[in-house]
Amino acid sequence: MSERGFGLHPLAARDIREIWEYIVADNPAAARRVREELREAIRALVRFPHEGHRRPDLTSRPLRFTRARDYLIAYAPEEKPLWVVAVMHGRRSPRVMAAILRGRE
Repeated sequence: MSERGFGLHPLAARDIREIWEYIVADNPAAARRVREELREAIRALVRFPHEGHRRPDLTSRPLRFTRARDYLIAYAPEEKPLWVVAVMHGRRSPRVMAAILRGRE
């Protein structure tokens, strides 16, 4: 098990890095806050993995979803350690989000 209780799909780690890079150009302090809030939301899922909701409109896989700020975190609650599949802006088209998830099986 990961020492932090969760693992990140390599592209989910990239998602978080790209979110940070987008924000840091305008506001480094805000970028740090957003990144930490995303991490804290993921850490909270380790304790309560079934807290999130399902999104059958996005995937038939047994993934769950939770929000942190404007972002949707997709994760596999049954995996040990908990496995984060994607971190996506919540205003993206559901069609685009579904395609992102299909690419991360």
